[in-house]
Amino acid sequence: MERTDRIAVEIQKEISDIIHNSIKDPRIPQMVSVTGVKVTKDLRYAKVYISIYGSDEEKQNAMTALKGAAGFVRREIGQRIQLRYTPEIVFEADNSIEHGMHISKLIEETLNSDKERRD
Repeated sequence: MERTDRIAVEIQKEISDIIHNSIKDPRIPQMVSVTGVKVTKDLRYAKVYISIYGSDEEKQNAMTALKGAAGFVRREIGQRIQLRYTPEIVFEADNSIEHGMHISKLIEETLNSDKERRD
């Protein structure tokens, strides 16, 4: 495992803790997951992938709140993890869970329709 990967895992843990325990914004629901973090080789930037359970409006509001709190999150990361440079935090919505659920639903519908045709 490369150093950047180890740092990304540590940042992911810390950001998850920060979101759930330190950010007091009511726009951020409890059903927020940090699904991944990618850190650049120079450790200057960290792209944080977030999955939010809720309506589209709730997701949009939560992403806006998280992007607004990026400076706070960066400062917290700087205090919790000893690095030469604290990476700039960029939040990105991760729709892979929703996409996976959609694919599963399509597969299930296809299997059900095939079963009905055979009967």
